[in-house]
Amino acid sequence: MHKILTGVFTTALLAFALPAHAADPAEGRWKTIDDQTGQAKSVVEIKQNANGTLSGRIVELLNPSKPNPACDKCKDDRKDKPITGMEIIRGMKKDGDAYAGGTILKPDEGKVYKSKMKLIDGGGKLEVSGCVAFICKSQVWLRQ
Repeated sequence: MHKILTGVFTTALLAFALPAHAADPAEGRWKTIDDQTGQAKSVVEIKQNANGTLSGRIVELLNPSKPNPACDKCKDDRKDKPITGMEIIRGMKKDGDAYAGGTILKPDEGKVYKSKMKLIDGGGKLEVSGCVAFICKSQVWLRQ
């Protein structure tokens, strides 16, 4: 009986000790850098969802133009919601050594773009692009 209980207890411990899925290398906190000014704008936390896609949420705004800004220009479910805490990256899927198939919201414009991401510099930076048709703009984010 003691061996059975020990086996059950050990199995239960292993089940809780092992993660449900391996952490994706893009997961973590990223400092966004404005491509026009070169200034840090926010901190985005990227997490892997249960379905394997990645999403990213603004966890901190750096030097906002006004306290607690809302996405008044958004046209979807994020309309008039606070930008801090807002999910700006949705549905990003691993595609070889990059990520694609998702979207990114630019809250100050309220526009949603098709997006791609790619880890660069050994995973210390994340190149993020938003595209309309074949025209894309990129930013490089820094791992925190």
